[in-house]
This record gives sequence, structure tokens and C-alpha cells, in this order.
Amino acid sequence: MANRNGYFQLDIKKDGTYLKLFPPLENGQHITYDEVSNYLIDKKIHDYDIKALGHAISISHEEPTEVKLLSITLLPDSEYLKITISPDRMLAVGRFYPPSNDGQLMNPSEIVRTLQMAGIKHGILQENIESFIHNRRYCEDIVLARGTKPVEGKNAVIRYHFNTDTTLKPKENEDGTVDFHQLDMISSTNAGDILATLEPAVSGKDGIDVCGNVLKPGKVTKLILRHGKGIHLSEDGLTMYSDTNGHVMLQDDRVFVANTFEVPANVDASTGDIIYEGNVKVKGNIITGYTVQAKGDIIVDGVVEGATLIAGGHIILKRGMQGMSRGRMEAEGNIITKFIENATVKAGGYITTEAILHSKVSAQSDITVGGKKGFVTGGEIRSTTCITVKTAGSTMGTHTLLEVGIDPTIVDEYRQLEEQINSNKADKDRLMPILSTFKKKIENGEYIAPEKFEYIKQATKNVIDLDEKIRTSMLRYEKLKLDMNNTEGGSIRVENIAYPGVKIVISNVVYYVRSEIHYTKFIRDRADIKLVGL
Repeated sequence: MANRNGYFQLDIKKDGTYLKLFPPLENGQHITYDEVSNYLIDKKIHDYDIKALGHAISISHEEPTEVKLLSITLLPDSEYLKITISPDRMLAVGRFYPPSNDGQLMNPSEIVRTLQMAGIKHGILQENIESFIHNRRYCEDIVLARGTKPVEGKNAVIRYHFNTDTTLKPKENEDGTVDFHQLDMISSTNAGDILATLEPAVSGKDGIDVCGNVLKPGKVTKLILRHGKGIHLSEDGLTMYSDTNGHVMLQDDRVFVANTFEVPANVDASTGDIIYEGNVKVKGNIITGYTVQAKGDIIVDGVVEGATLIAGGHIILKRGMQGMSRGRMEAEGNIITKFIENATVKAGGYITTEAILHSKVSAQSDITVGGKKGFVTGGEIRSTTCITVKTAGSTMGTHTLLEVGIDPTIVDEYRQLEEQINSNKADKDRLMPILSTFKKKIENGEYIAPEKFEYIKQATKNVIDLDEKIRTSMLRYEKLKLDMNNTEGGSIRVENIAYPGVKIVISNVVYYVRSEIHYTKFIRDRADIKLVGL
């Protein structure tokens, strides 16, 4: 026997109006008081014996029963459909109730009309209506209308057919030196090579809920292949080709193919400063006071003196930088060099070298000081992630800072804000006594010349401006301070010895080396720095 919910039916007799209650079959649901009560409210039937109805419902779970509602005789009542629309308006569920004796059954047209009167405009399921007509089941949820969900589209995807990973590190020889002939960092291309392909975005399709409201799919990301000179696209714009031989790179989602500008000897008075859109290779030295700036990589076979090197890609010095306290290197990518001495160096990637002396060096990624020497003496070395050295400091107790865990650019901004706040406060402190003096003169009724009033007005405006600058700077200052305190920290590896005079900083937690420490990894452990043997 099939499942069937319990249901009820009005029975109108000569001596009054009754309610018949029928038990469920198999695993069907029992009649509930709330459902009967709501139905009677809809039919405007009131003043019945609540206790008698409740008792009848309770015993109807097992056998048919009947309860008298009213002593008056009502007119016959037709089959009744109650409609519920889901919160997302994607479903309209109907619940049918049988007609009273001598009442009329609903036909399909009447069911559709009832749905329309309830605001249903889309997705009416005629097959479910017909199924009910052929097999009437009461007090049971029947889906009578279903909305159409929107079809989500697909974001565009660009696939680059060259190396866009700038984190590759050079091969290290058995003796610890770097093999500059096998860097595998520069992506070469030839005319006709495919550089990138585009899978275009696929737009989605609108949906519509049962009330007729249009449902928009999520927005898709549309992309185009962006490129510089020396590149062309196929007619459909989906494939990118190189027109020339050279070096291919990706910057700000735009592909560039650049030839390498080669300097056969030194960068000096004979060449002047060099600013180039692609890569620059210098076979000689770069002399003090000159600048080499490239949107790609800078490769120098000789020594860099107190010069300035700025690269949109990597910087590779096959010998090193003897900065003379003037040398500066900045690369958005990685920096690889034999040594760094008396220079300021910043890398957006990692830094690999064999020695650092009395320099300020910072990198977004790892700083590795290895090779045969692998020592850092003096200066400040900062990395967001990890610093690895063989020897830190010197027997002379040279002050040497090794700091990890905080983005060096954040540290720079934090210190600049600190200086700016102190400067603004000092300017304000100079103005306040002057304004206070004038205020007392005004309160004492002393004569103030008109030009003095203009000065007071300007000084007051300056104080207001300084207050606003201090407030804005302090908000940013405190935000950076909080960010630095909440960093999880990186690690510092000393693979040989750290001498007294070395200062270890991991995410603002400080440790001073006061006696020689060998073969140690420094990590942050909550508010302390923990030393772990290698």
C-alpha cells in the first residue's frame, strides 16, 4: 500500500457542519492541529470547540474520526488549493484540500488561474497538475511551479607560453659558488613563437523566478591579450606571436619582447647614463656616478662601483658592487652578485651573494649569503622570509642587524612616518607658544596690528593642518605597528658562527648575540626568539 498523508474534509449535514479526519497510510504524515486550524481560518470557520477538535485530531492518527464544528449548516465548499512561494522565489508549492460533500473539484484551468492569482508567472509545471488530477492526494506538498536558474558564465583565461616565474634560483656548484652560466631565468623567444593564448570569457544566461523576475548570472571576467612592440595577434585576437628575436617578459599583465642592449666595455663618460626599455648587458665595469636603468634585466660582467642600477627584472653582477657608500641597486626581481660592499640594495625577489660588508640590504624573499665565504659584517640585512649566512658579524664585535618577518617596505614606511610625525609635532610646538602669547594679549585688551592678525590667522591654520597631518599619520603608523606585531615571522640560519654584536630581529622580537653561537637557526616562539641547532 502506498504512502499517503493523513487528511481532513468538511462534512455538511442537516444538523450542522462536521470535520472528518482520516489517518495516514504507511509512512505518511499525521494531521497536525496547526494545519487544520489554518485551514479553518482560511474558510472563516470560527467558534468551534477547540478541545473537541484537538481530541479528534489525536485519535485520528490511528482511525477515521469525526468532530462537530458548528451547529449551523454551511454551503458546500469546493476543493481548496493553498500556495506557498519559497524565499528565493524559485519554487511554488501547492497543498490541496478536498471539497466538502457535494463540493466541486478543481479542473486544470482553475488550478492555473489560482497560481496566477498568487503571482506565479513562470515555470508552471503542467505535468504535476495533470498528475494531481489523475491521482488526488491531499495535505501533501506538490511542486506546481519551478523557476529557471541562471546559467553561470566562464571567466576568460590567458595562458603564457614562456616562463613567468621569477623565483628560480641559480645552480650552485659543489664548492658553494654560483654558476652564472646556468641561471635559466631569462626567457628567450624567436620570431614566430607563440607567446600567449586566450580562452575568451563565456557569458552566462539569465534565469527567471516563478514570479517572473529576471535573475542575472554572476559577472564574468573579460580579458584581452596586451602587449608591447614587436608582437602581433591573430585575427581573432586569441593568439599572440613574437615578431622578433629577443627576451620575453610579463610586466603589469602586458607582454614585452625586448632586445638586449650590450655595452662592450665600461659604463663611463664614453657612454653616459644608460636607460633602456629591454635588458642591458655590460661587459666591463660601471664607474662611480653613472646610472643604468632597464625595464628588463641588468647583467654586468665587471665590477660595479658607486653607481646606481635600477631594473624592472633581475640584476646579475658576475663580480660584485664596491659601492663606496654611494652604490645603489634596486630590482623588481632577484639580485645575484659575488659581493656587496658599502651599498644600498633592494630586491622584489630574492638576493644571492657570497659576502655583504657594511651595507643596507633588503629583499621581499630570501637573502642567501653562501659560497666559499658567506659572511655578513656590519650594516642592516632585512628579508620578509629568510636570511641564510655562514658567518654573521666579526671578532671585532661589529654591529650587524639581521631582520626577518616584516616586509622591508613596511619597515621603511613605518620609519618615515615616525620621522614625519616627530617633525610635524616639532613644528606645532614652535607655533603654540606664539599663538598662546597672542591669545593672552587679545584677552587683556592689548592692541594688535592688522598685519599681526593675518599672521595669527595663518599660524592657526598651520596648526590645524599639522594636527590633521599628525592624526592621519598616526592612524597609518599604528596600523603598520599592529601589522608588524602580528606577523608570524620568518627564520635566520647561521651555518657557521654568529659573533657578539649581531642583533637578531624576527617580527619585532629582538635577540642580541652576546657570545659566539654556532650552527643555529633562529625562529620566533611567541614573544621570544628560539635557537635551534642545525
